[in-house]
Amino acid sequence: MSYFVAPNSIVRTIWGKADTILFIFAGASAEFALNKAVDWLYFTGKLPSDPLGRLFSTVAYARQIVFSEEEQALNSIDKIAAIHQAVEQKRAAQIPDWAYRDVLFMLIDYSIRAFEVLERKLTQEEKEETFDVFYRVGARMGIQGLPTTFEDWQKMREEHLRDNLLSSEFTHDLYRQYQKHLGGVRFFILKQAQTLVVPQRVNRLLGLGKIPLLIPVVTTYKLFRYLKLENLLKDTILPTAYKPQIAALDTRSDYRLT
Repeated sequence: MSYFVAPNSIVRTIWGKADTILFIFAGASAEFALNKAVDWLYFTGKLPSDPLGRLFSTVAYARQIVFSEEEQALNSIDKIAAIHQAVEQKRAAQIPDWAYRDVLFMLIDYSIRAFEVLERKLTQEEKEETFDVFYRVGARMGIQGLPTTFEDWQKMREEHLRDNLLSSEFTHDLYRQYQKHLGGVRFFILKQAQTLVVPQRVNRLLGLGKIPLLIPVVTTYKLFRYLKLENLLKDTILPTAYKPQIAALDTRSDYRLT
């Protein structure tokens, strides 16, 4: 049986745990708000009207790719491409290739960053494996100008962070929507999680601060997880309406944590 992502891949480990996925999208939610192409997300209205719902729909597609047989994964990628093409047709314009690359680069970068915050440092081989999986996703989608090696991706990622981010009215509005849907306490936790995973330029543009107060919480969570009590902490900090979806993210087998 052929899989798009090998059963023993580090990418399955990363995307098989709710904790890591939530940190991935904490980082991505910060960077999305700064991206110069964020107006495309506002064109459909789905992200500002329901940012958490959009998160879970995006996670569903990503996990279909990571955990499915190759043919099904390729079908999921093709469906994502078709959805974006339909949006382009409605707006009578094309999403820039650099904007597609930005989203792909976020998935690579925050997969690595989130795992390293919550688990351990990845090896160079594991980082390259993470890059390769999402490179193949982008290539299947027909995204132009993709780097073909991890080293080239690192250089292009820095260029994109320098050139494609801007604090705008979209940024401020999106953060208002985050706060509206999460509530004050959970919004604060989101920003603290972002502080732990985002690159320095993202932090600086958003003014997140240099001292992540969430570090003791992460340390406590790791202790709770070791004692098999992590659900107690999750129940305290996660939105009640989304607990079933969050719990479902932990249904996959875990690989290569040692």
